[in-house]
Amino acid sequence: MLVAGASIAGPALAHWLRRRGAEVTVVERAPELRPGGQAVDARGVAKEVIGRMGLDAAVRAACTDTAGAHTVDADGKVLETFRADDDGGDGFIADIEILRGDLARVLYHDTRDGVEYVFGDRIVGLTQDADGVDVVFAGGDRRRFDLVVGADGLHSELRAMVFGPHERFLRHLGHVLAFYSVPNEFGLDRWLLEHQDQESGRSALLRPIQDATRAMAMFYFPSGDFDVDYRDVAAQKTLLRDRMAGLGWLAPDILAHLDDTPDFYLDQVAQVVMDRWSSGRVGLLGDAAFSSSPMSGQGTGLALVGAYVLAGELAAAGWDPAAGFARYEARMRSFVEANQEIGRLNARSRDVPGPDAEPRPDFTGEWFTELVGRAINGIELPDYAGVPDSAAPTGSPITSSAKP
Repeated sequence: MLVAGASIAGPALAHWLRRRGAEVTVVERAPELRPGGQAVDARGVAKEVIGRMGLDAAVRAACTDTAGAHTVDADGKVLETFRADDDGGDGFIADIEILRGDLARVLYHDTRDGVEYVFGDRIVGLTQDADGVDVVFAGGDRRRFDLVVGADGLHSELRAMVFGPHERFLRHLGHVLAFYSVPNEFGLDRWLLEHQDQESGRSALLRPIQDATRAMAMFYFPSGDFDVDYRDVAAQKTLLRDRMAGLGWLAPDILAHLDDTPDFYLDQVAQVVMDRWSSGRVGLLGDAAFSSSPMSGQGTGLALVGAYVLAGELAAAGWDPAAGFARYEARMRSFVEANQEIGRLNARSRDVPGPDAEPRPDFTGEWFTELVGRAINGIELPDYAGVPDSAAPTGSPITSSAKP
């Protein structure tokens, strides 16, 4: 089987596919694992998946060790506090919080001995028939696989190739997110700080990371449209400076490090909404299939849970793509929709107030508590009893073969 993407969803899927008896190749367009990135969380059922992977200790050892979060005013006065142990560790600040790159590294180290990783390459063409998928790589290789899964993120090239153009599935939530690491010259010590300007809808954050000499900076700002190429870093930095001018608090000091940071990222806050996540022998996973946006705080959880379910359902179906993909979608759909609703509500809560703006959601009602419950724990994890596991492999592995 071929998996496109080596961030979180791809290596997590590789873990479970290998355990179910498949031979797996992961292709990643970047020349190596990408370090750093946004802090991501695991809550509820996603923590159970990490435990079933046998990676709880490794993941926790790489966590940011964030104690909680303070929202502050422009003078730095604390307005509200959230602790990492709130709601059993599944609150606003989760007890499992880890940089995306660090989680990717844990998953890669777990799978690299039993999975073929191909870095610096990508899929540029594929054709499928009843028995397999012929894939052409940018590097010139041609190979045949039984199944192909795109786990290559919000701007998935595989999704565009098989399902149609990005604009058909991307839903811009009206905000832009940027983050990058900076020297920790702010005295940050295990506590995230966030300053929100309610009138402009902008916010700036500083969060701790394992390397106490540095911190992760984040900015949100409203944007009704987004026409900057997500790979044009210079244009993105210009946009960020323009939109954050005059914010106050520590924003000017954070922006002063914009040109010397090694890991700048900026993109629209968007969701991916699709009627189906598979076509024949090609499927999608993670943000490529059902991005819930950073506003949900659950993108990583969806990727981890989706990887477990997809591998399990394919194996339980005897690697029949029609049956396996259908069961995967049936199990995941309502869980995904609950998390996407959380993302949309949180985006609305940051909208700029005005006569034509929708009222900001009231998060104090029982309806929201129930929605959060469905978003965190709203899926049953099957045991997949009788499905092969690497401890006792049975049956024939799903293979790939080179083509002349």
